[in-house]
Amino acid sequence: MADPTNTALGKMLMDHITPVVMVLATPLVEHTCHKNGLSFVDLLSPFSVFDNVDVPVRTANDQPYRIKKFRLRLFYTSDIRKSEFETAKASLSKVVTEAEEKDNHHNMSELHRNENVLTESESLPSWFQIFNQKLIQASSFSDHEAFDHPVACLLVVSSKDEVPTNKFVDLFNSIKLPALLKDGAMDPKILKHYVLLHDNQDGPQEKASKILLEMKNTFGSNECQLLCINSSLGESVESQVNPWSSRKSIKKHFLNLDDIDQIRVLMQDLTTKHIIPHMEQKIRVLNQQVSATRKGFRNQIKNLWWRKGKEDTQDALDGPVYTFSSIESQIRVLGDYAFMLRDYELAMSNYRLISTDYKLDKAWKRYAGVQEMMALAYFMMDQARKEAEYCMESAFATYLKLGLSGQQNAIRCGIWWAEMLKARDQYKEAASVYFRVSGEEPLQSAVLLEQASYCYLFSVPQMLRKYGFHLILSGDSYKKCDQMKHAIRTYKTALSVFRGTSWGLIRDHIHFQLGKWFALLGIFDVAIEHMLEILACTHQSKAAQELFLGDFLQLVQKTGKTFEVCRLRLPVVKLPSLRVVFEDHRTYASPAAIGVKDSIWKSLEEEMIPSLSTAKYNWLELHTKLVPKKCKQSHICIAGEAIKIDIGFTNPLQIPISISNVSLICKYFSTSDEMEKDDIGSSTNLQSDKKLRELIAGGDGISDKERFTLSEVDFSLNGSETLLVHLTVTPKVEGMLYLVGVRWKLSGSVVGFQIFESDQFNKKTANRKKPNQSSGNELTFLVIKSVPRLEGSIRSLPKKSYHGELQRLVLELRNHSKVPVKNLKVSISHPRFLALGGLEDLRVEFPACLLKDNTEKHGDAVWSEEMASFFQFPEDFIIQGEEPILWPVWFRAASPGMVSLYISIYYETGDVSSIMRYRTLRYHSDGFDRESQEMVANMIDNQRS
Repeated sequence: MADPTNTALGKMLMDHITPVVMVLATPLVEHTCHKNGLSFVDLLSPFSVFDNVDVPVRTANDQPYRIKKFRLRLFYTSDIRKSEFETAKASLSKVVTEAEEKDNHHNMSELHRNENVLTESESLPSWFQIFNQKLIQASSFSDHEAFDHPVACLLVVSSKDEVPTNKFVDLFNSIKLPALLKDGAMDPKILKHYVLLHDNQDGPQEKASKILLEMKNTFGSNECQLLCINSSLGESVESQVNPWSSRKSIKKHFLNLDDIDQIRVLMQDLTTKHIIPHMEQKIRVLNQQVSATRKGFRNQIKNLWWRKGKEDTQDALDGPVYTFSSIESQIRVLGDYAFMLRDYELAMSNYRLISTDYKLDKAWKRYAGVQEMMALAYFMMDQARKEAEYCMESAFATYLKLGLSGQQNAIRCGIWWAEMLKARDQYKEAASVYFRVSGEEPLQSAVLLEQASYCYLFSVPQMLRKYGFHLILSGDSYKKCDQMKHAIRTYKTALSVFRGTSWGLIRDHIHFQLGKWFALLGIFDVAIEHMLEILACTHQSKAAQELFLGDFLQLVQKTGKTFEVCRLRLPVVKLPSLRVVFEDHRTYASPAAIGVKDSIWKSLEEEMIPSLSTAKYNWLELHTKLVPKKCKQSHICIAGEAIKIDIGFTNPLQIPISISNVSLICKYFSTSDEMEKDDIGSSTNLQSDKKLRELIAGGDGISDKERFTLSEVDFSLNGSETLLVHLTVTPKVEGMLYLVGVRWKLSGSVVGFQIFESDQFNKKTANRKKPNQSSGNELTFLVIKSVPRLEGSIRSLPKKSYHGELQRLVLELRNHSKVPVKNLKVSISHPRFLALGGLEDLRVEFPACLLKDNTEKHGDAVWSEEMASFFQFPEDFIIQGEEPILWPVWFRAASPGMVSLYISIYYETGDVSSIMRYRTLRYHSDGFDRESQEMVANMIDNQRS
């Protein structure tokens, strides 16, 4: 361990266990000091700390040593009393509130992740130390401790007072003296020092010098001193030396350098020439008295005999009363004076001597105080660590046993105990002490629990879960005493600890509370961000889910506006289920045709499309002269034709949710260059682009409605339900269209959206490219001008049929465009089952190719096995206008079993200026059962025979 005087506890003891000087001043003295915005105590306080003093002192055994650092504590007589609970509470609250307003402490949220080893003093908020000092001061001026009893009295009279000499006498004989003097707890014969204060603005010092001479004749030449102040004309503080800057906010004062030097000399003389020698002399006198009455074997036996039988008496709350003249009080004064003058061995011997007496007398508060001082003496001597901890434990437990009368002393004892453990790097043990001290008062509990949490952080190895857990306890206590910002600070720090861990319930609790607290502060955006983190809490109970969702919706309603949320996880969008369906030169007669493998269609279309028989390339590459180079990797779609999106939504909760206004988010560009400049494909750009938020809120208004049309869907999801939703976007004008994502509204209050990114979903497009041609532009479409689209269907195609049954069906073709289509060709996958006839077949019952075999018993029709799979319409055949074209189709169940029919119709457009010169219509019929029908036919044949 380092030098005990340089530790945090050593500095606290240097601040608190030091001589007290009682100040008695007349009103005119205070009036003179108030010209500078200071009281007389404020005027002297900066000069009561000596960091480089050199005072020779001798111990009671005449061993010399030197005091290098010293401090006096100055108090008015009215302040030398035990503070009331409410006053102490208000003082503590002020410290915490000012720290909240300044917010100048370190950001602790990521301290546990800091690779650089920081010391505790570098890491913790500085106001912790101030708070601890206030807690310790709340236990000051108790009658059972002598280090708070005034060592000297400073009597101050103004040169303007009438008969100043008499004023000095009247001041000390006033009825306003502290209760410690009136009740006999301390010796009234204390060191007195007389100061005559002269205001140089009132005139020259001749009158003051005469008064000083009179004072010396009355009170002694060594005990009197003249102090002259206010020699300046009142310049601003910025142009002067200001020793009070850390204590008071002073705009201007009348103190020049000579005045400041006089004050410094006064305090140094008072300390080195009066107080320290007085204490040294009193230690010698008291030591001689104690040695004569209590030390030695004979005196010890005598003392034990005199106290024999007291252990059988009942405990009293305060124990017996000891006056200042009792030997017990004399020993305690001797121990405390020795401690303040750094003679810790002498202090320890006297504390140990009196400890047994107090224990036998059942003076428990005094016993606890002595045990406490013994532990501190051990610490300052850096000896007997176990013994020091035992003494602290004994003192703390004894204070607690006293109830309310020992509560403040127990807190002080606990703080010193924790600091002692931290100085020895026993942070884990120090955290336990802070926890025991925290108590039930919310503000005190909050700050001490937070200090306990940091002890777990600085322990080796780090105990991060306990660190986070105690931060949460601290935050709850801050909230109870309306310190909202501190509560939020501790909870945010705890969140950084539990983020990424499996402690989901704690993490949910943190987000929930932070959301509520930020809402109380009116910071709704941040509140909603935290509430969003717990909406999809699948691990929570149904009741918790209802609570979270209900509070979230109430929070949104309080804002009075609709929120757009980038990370709304309710419902969950199943990106892997995303399926993009669009039509370029390949069109589909029914949804069934979309799911067919592309290889089946290509095998049918090889003979119909000359380009595919000579070059196995993507259709778009045949038109490089017409399509911009930058758009080669984009999909092609036609203005006026819908792009369909199938995407799954899952409710992760156990409770039902309502979803409305589900639609796609799209962005339109007039040219590919404009799209490239916008960089819409970048996911980072999407999250920060303000235009995207406009799209989420409803797009660019009228301009978007003129460019494309979006479908909207409303639905509800029960607990754990998944629903596949079908959405469409229909472009209206030429240009570039990018599918950004999907948007929806939860419970009519919150707009959520999910961005589509090409690496996030399984690319299930109806017309996807080969893997070696994929460019990552699956969501980008080149919209070309409208071209004719052929619609077709086969009327009354049976699902089941008898084996060998022949039916005439009708192929219905329709072109809604005014531009005609021509050069129609048809390719059929199963020509034995399906064949196109001629227009004249619409008026006949059987085809000309049908032959009758008279040798067959039942006259079954015979079908030619050489029917063609490819059919070409007449060259002059065109389809145009709304009127449908009907064409006969012959269907025959050629063999038993299941069969699926695939038909591809090739046609060319009449618009030679179009990028797209031809299109295909793909038709697919689900398989139908022929075997079962053959069995039925056989049964009929058997019945006939």
